[in-house]
Amino acid sequence: MKKFVLPLIALFIIAGLCSLFFLNNKKNNLTKIKVAEVTHSIFYAPQYIAHSLGYFEEEGLDVEILLVPGADKVTAAVLSGDVQIGFCGSEATIYVYNQGEKDYLVNFAALTKRDGSFLVSREKYDNFTLNDLKGKTVIGGRKGGMPEMTFEWALKQNGIDPKKDLDIDTSVAFASMAGTFIGGNGDFVTLFEPQALQIEQQGYGYVVASVGELGGVVPYTSYNAKKSYIDEHEKEVKGFAKAIQKGLDYVHTHSDEEVAKAITSYFPDTSMNDLVKIVKRYRENDSWFQTTEIAEQDYKHIEEIVESAGELSKKAPYDKLVTTEFSNYE
Repeated sequence: MKKFVLPLIALFIIAGLCSLFFLNNKKNNLTKIKVAEVTHSIFYAPQYIAHSLGYFEEEGLDVEILLVPGADKVTAAVLSGDVQIGFCGSEATIYVYNQGEKDYLVNFAALTKRDGSFLVSREKYDNFTLNDLKGKTVIGGRKGGMPEMTFEWALKQNGIDPKKDLDIDTSVAFASMAGTFIGGNGDFVTLFEPQALQIEQQGYGYVVASVGELGGVVPYTSYNAKKSYIDEHEKEVKGFAKAIQKGLDYVHTHSDEEVAKAITSYFPDTSMNDLVKIVKRYRENDSWFQTTEIAEQDYKHIEEIVESAGELSKKAPYDKLVTTEFSNYE
């Protein structure tokens, strides 16, 4: 019996080694790309789907996603060459261009189509309107950041003066906003998921509005890279955009449960039940583009929001800061 068993074991060992060699060899043949994401949120579900389901690998890419909090820090990481691709608000690329950077950043693929934050109230409102914010304090995020600027723009569109009618606290760091609110500061706070749901479940507040719905359609978070990198790595950039498109296709054609299951490993501290709820909330908010193409009208709207906040020294040309070359996946 032994004379049959030993060769069989040896055969399994050889097969296993061959499989490992094949997998390692395949991995080595992939082009490595580092991506700096501005925050880690279920809001970016299509990106994590592209990563978890192997869509990047199908395009010959080995993608590493790194958390780099703050759009200014994301653009700095791209400009320095620490990462090849940045993922943040497209307004950050306008700032870079207007500062005179010769090898400026170009947006080549969009993911989210509106602000992903929700307005959370300390008190429960049966019929909340923005007029209920008058005389209140709102923890709104960093001055010049897209969540805060979008919130201000929405207030102005509804006849509310963000400087006179309420107090918007911009002194609290993004990562500390939920904790500051729980600690008793502010009447309202703007939060991304899963923090908004957690606040509700813990009994500290109630979601009363979607800042995204109030702010309209914009290329809220998009992928950018240095102009030189795009010129020299067209194949990789197109493959990256194609993988993101597959991620978008997935969220639009699969259930909340299927999307949640596909991204669960990226949010180990969030239960499956909560993941499903949050995916559903973002879907109902119409958070994701159908394609990665950045339309000129949407780009101009983001400039309108930034200009309204007094953060835009001058407008930057769409045809310089946006390319639609990689939105054709044929």
